Amino acid sequence: MPEQICPECGGVLFYDSPAKRYVCRGCGLYVTKDELETIKDKLHREVDEQRKRRQQQSEYLEWWLSAKK
Repeated sequence: MPEQICPECGGVLFYDSPAKRYVCRGCGLYVTKDELETIKDKLHREVDEQRKRRQQQSEYLEWWLSAKK
């Protein structure tokens, strides 16, 4: 299994076998595999939305500065 990265602080997550949870020693995040996937999916959606917004802003600025108005 590849090393898991904490979505909160970027630290390394360790798997606690008896509890069947991931633990971050950096920030204390304590989640199940399903909770971890949910958090990661949410963060990916937010990053995608931000990327789309920046692209739209960039395209608008390019249009605004162009002489083709």
